[in-house]
Amino acid sequence: MVGDGTILVGKSTGKTAKPEVLALKLANRHGLVAGATGTGKTVTLQVLAEGFSNAGVPVFAADIKGDLSGIAAAGEAKPAFVKRAEELGITYEPDRFPVTFWDLFGEQGHPIRCTVTEMGPLLLGRLLELNDTQEGVLNIAFRVADENQWPVIDLKDLRAILGFLSENAKELGAKYGNVSAASVGAIQRALLVLENQGADKFLGEPALDLHDFMRTDRDGRGMVNILAADKLMQRPRLYASFLLWMLSELFEQLPEVGDLDKPKLVFFFDEAHLLFNDAPKPLLDAVEQVVRLIRSKGVGVYFVTQNPLDVPETVLGQLGNRVQHALRAFTPRDQKAVRAAAETFRQNPGFDVSKAITELAVGEALVSFLEAKGTPSMVERTLIAPPQGRVGPLTSAERTEFIAKSTIRGKYDEAVDSESAYEMLAKRKNLDSDTAEAANQSEGGLGGLLNSIGGIFGGRSAPAPAGKGRGRTKPSLTEQVITNAARSMARSVGTQIGHAILRNVLGGLTKR
Repeated sequence: MVGDGTILVGKSTGKTAKPEVLALKLANRHGLVAGATGTGKTVTLQVLAEGFSNAGVPVFAADIKGDLSGIAAAGEAKPAFVKRAEELGITYEPDRFPVTFWDLFGEQGHPIRCTVTEMGPLLLGRLLELNDTQEGVLNIAFRVADENQWPVIDLKDLRAILGFLSENAKELGAKYGNVSAASVGAIQRALLVLENQGADKFLGEPALDLHDFMRTDRDGRGMVNILAADKLMQRPRLYASFLLWMLSELFEQLPEVGDLDKPKLVFFFDEAHLLFNDAPKPLLDAVEQVVRLIRSKGVGVYFVTQNPLDVPETVLGQLGNRVQHALRAFTPRDQKAVRAAAETFRQNPGFDVSKAITELAVGEALVSFLEAKGTPSMVERTLIAPPQGRVGPLTSAERTEFIAKSTIRGKYDEAVDSESAYEMLAKRKNLDSDTAEAANQSEGGLGGLLNSIGGIFGGRSAPAPAGKGRGRTKPSLTEQVITNAARSMARSVGTQIGHAILRNVLGGLTKR
């Protein structure tokens, strides 16, 4: 439901009842959708996603319970929806929207992958739950791989680099700092746990091209990218790390565009508290910086969570468009959350905001969007518009059919194992082994010849057998001179040149 560069979200119920709309031009100023479980957050998210899609703006959203997948199918003219549409002064029209399904595990959508290098040591360290010392070793691993141009694409590449660090700890420690076996072992164990959780399916190639999120269909409507997150939610650190990786990649890849008439892409981060739980300060600082600056890249970020206190204040201050569903004030923390949520709105003298938050019915919310000059509108108690797509999940058969018809089918479905750090280090080991073996054979060949020569000049035809209780006969002076000289030459110039020089030496000695 879009008109005049706005998205209709609902209609206020106060004395000055009016449509509550989100201006597309200000949609990149980010937003927050909050409220307790069962108060209608998912429906509000769907209404916003449908509005952006109709406006030609691609959307990415994590689907925690599978309910959002229904946006791909036409809705039903249920009596409650028809009545709500009449209250808003519009006609209810069922519709379906272009959808691409994604899944980190490749089960309910196209696989999403990124390389270990793209993930980076900061996010990977958090994903592995490393301490400061272990994270330092991980940084050394990335630095060594970068300086040697060893691509670190998947987990086996990272294991190979860590093995290289362990084998060369003394030499590398002098340049980069201590690399302890205990730290390397701890990282290796953490990688094993990560692999058992299925993260090996996420870390690899072909890596996701983020521009595949930013597509429109033949009618010009924005693609709604839905990430199946029901299984992913059982691995909250993987979920959080993935979302933060996407945000940082967009920030790095997209050019500066300033304020556009509408965003290039809008992200909805459901269960936003998982992004910030136990996050170290450097990571929080990075998130704050990205959220603050990605606006100029034409990207809007909307956090969806139960409690506004789940979002750090430094990030919360960047969220200009707010939809607040009901909160329950049963505990002191809940009461604090209600007061905090009320204080973030531009107050309306027509009602008590704190009291209204606890009284909101399902499908009702407090709404405050940015106005023309970028200032927040006065908060209004609002009836949320009904979605045009289906409310509820697709069946497994329906989802499979949509995936089979996808325009990017086949691009990411099969994993690719290209030459990278693992293969390069394996070749390096084989090369070192072959070189050492060749040197030993070269020295052994000369040694055998010299033993024979030494036997001639020293009066022995072969070295005395060594065994228990038997010592080695002391070599003659001539044997020592010839052996030492030839072995020295063999190490430096090789077998063929060594033999040539040896013949010259022998010739000189026999002439004397």
